[in-house]
Amino acid sequence: MRLRVVVKPNARKNVVKVREDGSLIVYVSAPPREGRANRKVIEVLAEHFRKPKRHIAIVSGTRGKQKIIEIV
Repeated sequence: MRLRVVVKPNARKNVVKVREDGSLIVYVSAPPREGRANRKVIEVLAEHFRKPKRHIAIVSGTRGKQKIIEIV
């Protein structure tokens, strides 16, 4: 399954919100430096979908706020 995700780094809490179009907004407390926010996005989505982190990958958008995430 592939999902469109918008990431909001430097948030107060780690939260996942579902938009009306089915895409997600993921708020993460990590800063967007050295891949920290990307790692936190994977961790937060793993908790949200109750999947192991190894089943979640960033397919596109590793350097931007808009990403395509694949969940196996």
